[in-house]
Amino acid sequence: MAQTIAVLDFGSQLTQVIARRIRESQVYSKIYPFATPAAKLREDGVVGIILSGGPQSVYAKTAPHPDPEIFKLGVPVLGICYGVQLMGHFLGGTVAHSKAREYGHGVLTIKKAGKLFAGLPKKLRIWNSHGDKLTNLPPGFVATAVSDNSPFAGIEDPKRGFYGIQFHPEVFHTERGVDMIRNFLVTVCGAKQDWTTKDFIAHAVADIRAKVGKSRVLLGLSGGVDSSVAAALLHKAIGKQLTCVFVDNGLLRKGERDYVESLYARHFKIDLRVVDASKLFIKRLKGISEPEQKRKIIGRTFVEVFEKSLKSIGGAQFLGQGTLYPDVIESVSIAGNPASLIKTHHNVGGLPERMKLKLIEPLRELFKDEVRLVGAALGLPKEVVWRQPFPGPGLGVRVMGDITADKLEILRNADHVLQDEMMKSGYYWKVWQSFAVFLPVKTVGVFGDERTYDYVIALRIVESVDAMTADWAKIPHDLLQKISSRITNEVRGVSRVVLDISSKPPATIEWE
Repeated sequence: MAQTIAVLDFGSQLTQVIARRIRESQVYSKIYPFATPAAKLREDGVVGIILSGGPQSVYAKTAPHPDPEIFKLGVPVLGICYGVQLMGHFLGGTVAHSKAREYGHGVLTIKKAGKLFAGLPKKLRIWNSHGDKLTNLPPGFVATAVSDNSPFAGIEDPKRGFYGIQFHPEVFHTERGVDMIRNFLVTVCGAKQDWTTKDFIAHAVADIRAKVGKSRVLLGLSGGVDSSVAAALLHKAIGKQLTCVFVDNGLLRKGERDYVESLYARHFKIDLRVVDASKLFIKRLKGISEPEQKRKIIGRTFVEVFEKSLKSIGGAQFLGQGTLYPDVIESVSIAGNPASLIKTHHNVGGLPERMKLKLIEPLRELFKDEVRLVGAALGLPKEVVWRQPFPGPGLGVRVMGDITADKLEILRNADHVLQDEMMKSGYYWKVWQSFAVFLPVKTVGVFGDERTYDYVIALRIVESVDAMTADWAKIPHDLLQKISSRITNEVRGVSRVVLDISSKPPATIEWE
């Protein structure tokens, strides 16, 4: 086993991003609940601890606090934002509410490089998100860096291996942040850089086998990257103990059902059962316009379909899902983490109590680009590994407003044209995601010499690395013109095509 860096999670939406940056440095990391006993960390052989950020004040009654004994383990500790405030609070310093809250870009001035800032420029752009700050250092600490609003933006106690920073080095907005994390991992903790994608697969396979034993696993296979890689990983671990169920929910892309059947049942020899539940889903969604209602109805109906599928395979003890970290963090509620809810993902949040299935999510700690690397290492073909993301609720969250069969057909045909042209041009493989959105408004148009009054299709084409942030892709105008012309000419019911040029944030990638 590679050396382990423990990341204690205090409710930040960026906790998994910290773990990701550690993996990018080829060091093994594991996320632990914030209150994990120091004895457990010692038992797991951790060589360093990172305290994540979090949305609360260290003095709040409900504030998450770690086991104080972690500071006596004799391993280096790095506190990030809320984490550095915890260090101040527990080790004899003072934390107070800041008169001027620091949020967004700031400037860090390094006063003393030490081990954490070794090799970095004296001034760096950083990303802040805090309302409290250290006002007095704990005994043994010295200040190493300052920011506009914090005299202790960087602190250290090198004798004990304790380091703290008031900003977020894990985000792209912080210059050389990855170097700071790497300095902590390698120079301070002495961790070996020997963790690879193959190591992740071996570790995941061992975990799956230990968790599943001789039980059976039922997995909902959509044909997308996430569920495909989850299926391949589970199949590698437990073979014939896995049964995949593909649900035709009536919200699929054109030709999707045939594609999935051909690829998985015939090519990969996976036990695949196809269930046509399209009428049930469409009936349940009739008259529903609110996005969260749609997602919840689709999620509940999926669970019902899986329940019925259990009988056909003779029962199962686990439900496998291709949940990724961005799905998890957008779906977490204040009571659970306490990161804030953005939108509900149909495959996040566990199962109803009436179901006896346990949940197994082997990709839950990964981002999309990491999942692609795992898929490639497992031998999945390019058309699967690099397929663009498709939401679990399908076209149900790409038809704005209420859903009807006619609207779905218009969207399905328009999206088919878009994908066809993106493939022909090669841009399909160059962007993160490209899809069509049906807008429930009609506009006047001219077809031949006649007046038309038909619907609008929006094109959403974005570039991203991990879906946490995204920007609209700068597609050549002649390609956009060809896509627009084909949609308005070939898809009945569409008179206008528009382009979405919103970034995430403030917009999300999907419209609902």
